[in-house]
Amino acid sequence: MQIEFKGKTAIVMGSTSGIGFAIGLGLVRSDARVILNGRKEARLNEAVARMRALAPGAEISGPAADLATTKGVDACISAAGSADIVVNNLGAFKPKPFGEITDADWLRFFETNVLSGIRLSRHYLLAMI
Repeated sequence: MQIEFKGKTAIVMGSTSGIGFAIGLGLVRSDARVILNGRKEARLNEAVARMRALAPGAEISGPAADLATTKGVDACISAAGSADIVVNNLGAFKPKPFGEITDADWLRFFETNVLSGIRLSRHYLLAMI
């Protein structure tokens, strides 16, 4: 099945490798403009270059931003402008015994795994409906 996203903008959170990168690649191959995201600029630049090599002529960009923070979400929104598709692919967890997971750990997991998606969705969702 081929779905065309020509003229659509997609933000793919956590997309410098793995599932996020594959989702972004699928979207650019379906003619979407794709905004990749990663926390580290060097990894993000490598991912953008790799995706451009796999999908020549595709419109790919992205901010290096930590989407677990409001500052990072604001940077992503500023870089993307409007968006038609938001893929929440962020997730973090550090395996260790339950009793050793601190409140600070839980708060970081919640900010990354939950609030990052909520913050972007809050900004974009109403325009998508």
